[in-house]
Amino acid sequence: MKSFEVNFDGLVGPTHNYGGLSYGNVASQSNSQQGSNPREAALQGLAKMKALADMGFQQGVLAPQERPDVAALRSLGFSGSDAEVIQRAAKEAMPLLVASCSASSMWVANAATVSPSADTADGRVHFTAANLNCKYHRSIEHPTTSRVLGAMFANQQHFAHHAALPAVAQLGDEGAANHTRFCRAYGEPGVEFFVFGRSAFDTRYPAPQKYPARQTLEASQAVARLHGLSDDGVVYAQQNPAVIDQGVFHNDVIAVGNGEVLFYHEDAFLETERVLAELKDKLAKRGGNFKAICVPRAQVTVEDAVRSYLFNSQLLSRDDGSMLLVVPEECRNNERVWAYLNGLTSQNGAISEVRVFDLKQSMQNGGGPACLRLRVALNETELAAVNPGVIMTAPLYDTLTQWVDKHYRDRLVESDLADPQLLVECRTALDELTRILKLGSVYPFQLNP
Repeated sequence: MKSFEVNFDGLVGPTHNYGGLSYGNVASQSNSQQGSNPREAALQGLAKMKALADMGFQQGVLAPQERPDVAALRSLGFSGSDAEVIQRAAKEAMPLLVASCSASSMWVANAATVSPSADTADGRVHFTAANLNCKYHRSIEHPTTSRVLGAMFANQQHFAHHAALPAVAQLGDEGAANHTRFCRAYGEPGVEFFVFGRSAFDTRYPAPQKYPARQTLEASQAVARLHGLSDDGVVYAQQNPAVIDQGVFHNDVIAVGNGEVLFYHEDAFLETERVLAELKDKLAKRGGNFKAICVPRAQVTVEDAVRSYLFNSQLLSRDDGSMLLVVPEECRNNERVWAYLNGLTSQNGAISEVRVFDLKQSMQNGGGPACLRLRVALNETELAAVNPGVIMTAPLYDTLTQWVDKHYRDRLVESDLADPQLLVECRTALDELTRILKLGSVYPFQLNP
């Protein structure tokens, strides 16, 4: 039976703005308060989805969240009509209103951790929504994330869904941004690679000094247990705390893996040799031939990696066994990074081509190509069981671009978030979107009208 890696990209929401909410994310903070273009952001993301689908890759769409999140504001003591809640929050606590309007759910690499059926004890694809409890604006996402994923992967014979871990500091979980899977083929048993920034209880693991380590070892271990993964199919590694302090807030900003290949920066991990040896050994026991491609700091510094998002790229397998690296335009604009990439492909190794996409609207808020997608390995039967409304096709692309043009503003600044009409626009758009994607009622305003 054939198997595939399906990339489900986050559709950028109508309230896309630069709130600078993510401490530790250099791009997010450096572009804070600039005007954004939600329409352009959504169309840039859709263009990437369509291009990859046209190249033969399996591609899906993951819907955005309802924003502003009026229910979250009500839970913080703001009362009255929806319009009054928004206006009062704008007057009394503008940062909370900005947080409630965040469109960060576009980066669905943080939405959940996914384990394919070949790895799990019960032979189903397992999803655990990430609690994202390090940042308030993201911690409010997981209830809707769970409903959307449940509507996309509804067949209980093939799919199992777990609620987010308890929202406490000891169990900080950032989803697939800190998770990679290695395998010989997508339908065969693989090795799941969990990268953490700190341990909640074990003092042997050094913590960063400047920026928070968002993923804990204990959260990664809990997800592995929930998914029924075997010990010989899991590797845990600590992210280098020094690179976290340089703005590498997730592992996917410093490393990316696919198939049998790990593409990583020299400074990405602690105990790198031990980690690579364990990955090689465990993948070999599953018939795979692990290959690590190290980017030396002498050629690309951590600062270069953070500014260009070189590693927040998509590493995709073609049918002929070669791999395509999808990078943002910022990589081409960085002289050292572009020189490295040109040398990488000229070596004719595992990565044979680099494809550049303009994702400036996402990049300015601190998320590149890999942030925008959640990878789900599926066999033919499982893919057939996915809600067909979310699979990218030429007609769906046309419909969604028309939907964006109809509903999205082309400029948004912080003061616009206080406009109650924005909530009306967003709900109208999302109500139509659930019909386009055949999701049913997944948003709070649909569940509690």
